[in-house]
Amino acid sequence: MQDSIEKTIELNAPIERVWRALTDHTEFGQWFRVKLDTPFAVGKVTHGRVTYPGYEHMKWSARVQELDPERRFSFTWCPLEEDSDKADAPQTLVEFVLEATDNGTRLTITESGFDSLPDDARRVDALRRNTQGWEAQVQNIAAYVAS
Repeated sequence: MQDSIEKTIELNAPIERVWRALTDHTEFGQWFRVKLDTPFAVGKVTHGRVTYPGYEHMKWSARVQELDPERRFSFTWCPLEEDSDKADAPQTLVEFVLEATDNGTRLTITESGFDSLPDDARRVDALRRNTQGWEAQVQNIAAYVAS
């Protein structure tokens, strides 16, 4: 069974711009379509609410694992909508890795840890939903940093 999702995109923006779009909680919220209550900080949980039409009822939270300036940003979160409010909810790791290129920045987004999800049906559903979600999010950040 597949344990991870990986998406890579070349962004026509300097690495500093992409880093800010990823790690400033207000900017992150604009392209990711969430309204976050607090800035990202290593070891801390950032909470918010999804702003994407039709999903405004969903809460959003993630614990920041790493903030390595202009290189790597990572957090853990619960990919199961129905479990996202639970303190002991299963978690996956989301990593954003940046590399400077001649034309801007290569961004690789990886979400891993799906093998730890509780049952096959929920794992398959989470993989399907998040694969579609990351396909949309790479386009969202590309449009955001280009504007």
